[in-house]
Amino acid sequence: MSLWDLRVPPPGYAGKLLGGLTLAAVVGFWWLATQGATPEARWISPVILPSPAEVAGSFPALWNDRGLLASIVATLRRVLVGFGLAALLGVPLGIVAGAWRVFDSASAPLALFGRNIPVAALIPLTILWFGIEETQKVMFLFLACVPFVFSDAVRAIIAVPDRYVETAQTLGATSWQIVTKVLVALALPDIYKSLRSLFGMAFGYIMLAELINAEHGLGYLLSTSQRRGMSDHIILILVIIGLIAFGIDRFLLFLQRGLFPHRTEAD
Repeated sequence: MSLWDLRVPPPGYAGKLLGGLTLAAVVGFWWLATQGATPEARWISPVILPSPAEVAGSFPALWNDRGLLASIVATLRRVLVGFGLAALLGVPLGIVAGAWRVFDSASAPLALFGRNIPVAALIPLTILWFGIEETQKVMFLFLACVPFVFSDAVRAIIAVPDRYVETAQTLGATSWQIVTKVLVALALPDIYKSLRSLFGMAFGYIMLAELINAEHGLGYLLSTSQRRGMSDHIILILVIIGLIAFGIDRFLLFLQRGLFPHRTEAD
């Protein structure tokens, strides 16, 4: 078996090595393109792309002068509350719709509409409904995520093989027992995996909401950095966002492997 065979993933160590080499190549090109004692000596102007050292050196100012920690806390709080509300509503409704398909048929047009509406279009609507304070940001995230949470929960319930349902019916289980002890139990790993993926989407969506009347937040820091022409802070904030998102995803994967060891995946 070769690494070049179609649809064959490389072994774990090889995959990590390839990813590390790609990252090193990107950083190496960045370093080469921004070397030079003066802006004129560089391939790329420092206004457009600061060097890695300049980006790293801007961290103290971002932390001390611009309230990086307060912005990280504000962003995470908004994501946890908004996405948490979407999960609390979307998952139970998705389970009901997946178990009793009449509800799926009734809700399908609304779910399709919610998944396909441009997320930025929700900003003026949520401002109209909830104002420009914290409630608007949380409800924007809730409305943006709940159609996807609902649809993925429906899909996970429907994907449970019929033989398990038929076996439970043969043993005399009631409809409620089939839903709670068969459908939900078997679909829960897929529902959790979907929520883990959608949390990353929510983390991206909140950047839009934080452009509106926010005093703290990573999206707010990005916006103000752009207005001030602070390209070093823009790149540094993007790196921090990526590291936070990666850390959260690894933590959720750790929980996934503990909660569902029979469904552990190489990730």
